[in-house]
Amino acid sequence: MSPSSETGQTDRRWPRHVFGVGDEPDPRFSFANERTFLAWIRTALALVAAGVGVAAISQLNHSLTLEVHVASLVLVICGLAAGVGAFTRWARHERAIRLNQALPSSPLMPFLTVGVTIVALIAFVVLLS
Repeated sequence: MSPSSETGQTDRRWPRHVFGVGDEPDPRFSFANERTFLAWIRTALALVAAGVGVAAISQLNHSLTLEVHVASLVLVICGLAAGVGAFTRWARHERAIRLNQALPSSPLMPFLTVGVTIVALIAFVVLLS
């Protein structure tokens, strides 16, 4: 914990690798970063719920085929990646904002695009059969 230079109070914010560097940014930027984090968390929850829902509904008529199983698994993995990626993305962006640097890119969006595309293709094949 380091004392804040402006108030003299100890800064207890976590993680230190984010809040222990740079200058205090305009709160609007931090709030916007936090809203983006929350949007990614909502996306993660939706992906996990979709994966569980697809598996549960397909088990109602005892037809959990390999394609449906793969689709539900990909959705849950994408949800897990979105949840973990939300935090790492938030931390990297908050740190960049505090250091007045350009915002880093994220591998999360291409990963989720591929995952959702795979699920859409599986759904397309299942619906045609």
